[in-house]
Amino acid sequence: MNEALRDYLLGHADEMTNSWYETLEEHDPISVYANTNPTLTEQLKEQNNQFHQYFANIFVEDEEIWFQKFDKWLQWIASDEEHLRTPSHYVIREFKRVRFQYLGYVKQFAKEHEVSQDQLDQWTNLVIRMFDQVVIDYVQAANENSKELLKAKEAIIRELSAPVIALDDKKALLPVIGEIDSERAGVILEQTLQQCAEKKVTDLYIDLSGVASIDTMVAHQISNLLQALKLLGITPHISGMRPEIANTSAKLGITFSDVQITSSLSNALNF
Repeated sequence: MNEALRDYLLGHADEMTNSWYETLEEHDPISVYANTNPTLTEQLKEQNNQFHQYFANIFVEDEEIWFQKFDKWLQWIASDEEHLRTPSHYVIREFKRVRFQYLGYVKQFAKEHEVSQDQLDQWTNLVIRMFDQVVIDYVQAANENSKELLKAKEAIIRELSAPVIALDDKKALLPVIGEIDSERAGVILEQTLQQCAEKKVTDLYIDLSGVASIDTMVAHQISNLLQALKLLGITPHISGMRPEIANTSAKLGITFSDVQITSSLSNALNF
């Protein structure tokens, strides 16, 4: 009878997918369920249909073996960028809708085959329990994947905070733009030294024309950067220093007597 139920559900998989999609009501544009792109729509239907292909086997397989097979589908969804961009409560809502749909088909099968209430209760409890576990596993996997994506984005942001641009085989440019706080200053120090070492830079042109002001901590970090570059055998050049920055540095007793300073980047490059 379990095998018959599995076959019954698989036989109605397409019907369940179409019914599920047609009853979707989503208005939040960031949700995967609100997309109007035909390609994404077909993918969403395929993901739902594949769920049925895996899930129906809970009635005939050992749970441990079933989870090992089902994990393939789970990782597919939990790593899907469209689902990762979708708030978790929307995804959980759809899991609940599919569970309700599933229970309806199980109940219909039991009615058509005159299955005992005790057997129906066992199937119902199994479906509910497995759906609950699937939701927990999805949220955990999606959370882990989101953290990895965040780390990757942070790495890109860190690198862009100190973009060392090669000018030729030996010279490079570090354009510093925007507000600099102590945290970003630390990132600039770390990333600049690393990139200069990797690119085997001998002369680094640091352009500060895009920085309006700095505080005490940032001024010291810039001084530390210059000293660290020298320890690596790299000659630092500074251009575009604004009066506010020069004033702050002077008040702190930070001098650049041994560093080439020019009013603009073009002057530095033509020095």
